[in-house]
Amino acid sequence: MAAAVSALPILILPHHSKPTLSFLRSKSPILSLRKPISSLHLPSRFMKMNSEKSQPLLLPRASSSPSDGATEKASVFGLQSVVGVLHLVVSLGLILAADNLLKQAFTAAAIKFPSALFGMFCVFSVLMVLDFVVPAAAMSLMNFFEPATLFIQRWLPLFYVPSLVVLPLAVKDVPAASGLKICFILVGGWLASLCVAGYTAITIRRMVRTEMIPAEPMAKPSPFSNIELWAWTVIFFSSLILAFLSPTALGTSARTCLPFLLAATVLGYIVGSRLPANIKRVFHPIICCALSADLAALAYGYFSRSGVDAVLGNYLTKVSSNPGAGDVLMGFLGSVIISFAFAMFKQRKLVKRHATEIFTSIVISTIFSLYSTAIIGRAIGLEPTLTISILPRCITVALALSIVSLFEGANSSLTAAVVVLTGLVGANFVQAVMDKIRLNDPIARGIATASSAHGLGTAALSAKEPEALPFCAIAYALTGIFASLLCSLPVIRQSLLMIVG
Repeated sequence: MAAAVSALPILILPHHSKPTLSFLRSKSPILSLRKPISSLHLPSRFMKMNSEKSQPLLLPRASSSPSDGATEKASVFGLQSVVGVLHLVVSLGLILAADNLLKQAFTAAAIKFPSALFGMFCVFSVLMVLDFVVPAAAMSLMNFFEPATLFIQRWLPLFYVPSLVVLPLAVKDVPAASGLKICFILVGGWLASLCVAGYTAITIRRMVRTEMIPAEPMAKPSPFSNIELWAWTVIFFSSLILAFLSPTALGTSARTCLPFLLAATVLGYIVGSRLPANIKRVFHPIICCALSADLAALAYGYFSRSGVDAVLGNYLTKVSSNPGAGDVLMGFLGSVIISFAFAMFKQRKLVKRHATEIFTSIVISTIFSLYSTAIIGRAIGLEPTLTISILPRCITVALALSIVSLFEGANSSLTAAVVVLTGLVGANFVQAVMDKIRLNDPIARGIATASSAHGLGTAALSAKEPEALPFCAIAYALTGIFASLLCSLPVIRQSLLMIVG
């Protein structure tokens, strides 16, 4: 998985208001660490996050000449950049390694429970215990893993894209009539789940009357830089030429196609993120991202005469020894789940204060989502295997795939595609619909959005309503967690199967 980390761009760590490197005023400045490593000014050109305005780091003036001062500044800047990259690699690498170890252990023990979810519970428990015993240790742990969590946050939509890229293969054997039924459940189910979650939250809030207080601020990613755009463009064309000249230059066709297909996916996301806001309402960056990868696969399949289906098969092989670009991206999904622990710990005071509204809304909306999908699928005559595949339509991809793996005969590619499409519907229409049905409370809007359209809906809403972001983030994580816990119970699985038929 180290290759997966190196395949994606490196990110700039957020600046904080207080510098952590102090310099003794002398000709040979001595660097002394006085803060956790995450509070360092770690500039890198690839990961810029919006945060507080940082105060400039004051460097000692050179006593000899201006050129000496410039050299000292350059050396300090270079040191900080190297430390920042190492910090990111180590923190993200530890999360990826933990995810892989848990997967192997759960597979060997034949445990039918999402291994990453268990890892998330472990991390959250450790943070809570440390916060109770030694609060400073808990914050140090949070600071250490901050670069990894920010990396995951910035590139999160990319991890969902592979299912859309290979959608032509996933729906190849699905009859047109069944496809229309799935679309009906997707759109109608999203709207119903939104209303159930939102009105439940409103009702509970009127009962408990808990005053809303400001939540912990959450960093947002900044636009992508031109350097990233040009770097990935160079990777795309150079690796595409290599694949044309030698289709198995890297050992297998999947490995050889990996660099240019990954670059096409990333470039589509960067370009899509730069589109004007009015265009992004109907042409989401995720769609641009998937189309970019599909067009690259189509072009290579046509000119190499290998066929687009073969190239898409190489995009997502689902074979660890022969990964494609999609396998690299989806390899981060377990890390996404583990990172929920840090988000929930950061907002623990908010969760405690509004626990009644949050948990009641999530429990009711999750149960409604699962069982209403099963009931409607049975009522309109959708094939049982297809109904099972779309049961977790409102759950984030990372956990939806774990949920359907508990059922036999499910089409995991269709599951991932339906989940992403549900998120796209929510991202485009959630604000207008909530305004129409008069869901005006920020807590209700956040919970309703995340419970019905998971991460993509959350990103769309928080871009214009930052006050709803903390509630979106909590509901987004807890909805998937509760659905996974429900479906891991044999009695729940049997009841759903009985309804589906």
